[in-house]
Amino acid sequence: MKALDTNVLARFFIDDPDDAQAVRQRPAAMAALSERSFVSVTVLLELEWVMRGFYELPLKDISRVLRALTGIEHITLEDRDAVLLALDAFDGGLDFADALHVARSPRASGFLTFDQRLAKRGRILGLVPPVELLG
Repeated sequence: MKALDTNVLARFFIDDPDDAQAVRQRPAAMAALSERSFVSVTVLLELEWVMRGFYELPLKDISRVLRALTGIEHITLEDRDAVLLALDAFDGGLDFADALHVARSPRASGFLTFDQRLAKRGRILGLVPPVELLG
């Protein structure tokens, strides 16, 4: 099993006909994802950022891509359960990075932040651990 990086995943999921390098690399990315592979949480985090920041995809499309990746049986995701929890929170309006941070903190009694939006959305979504606003 080999680990995949962000670029491989981006080339697989995003067809960018205006980028000649992406067009050339896409077949290799498709071949790589046809084999048993590993994807780390940090790669997922960066993939979300690339889709949102570089490709400017709508949040619903980003969620659809990330959920599709979680559904590929021969792909092993690091901390898959936390990723699925984070995707639920992301679909509920939370930033994906924030959602991952909270979802990967199950042993904590609370998640401390100065981010008012995170604290408010966390309360609304009933995140565990509970998000607590400092200050």
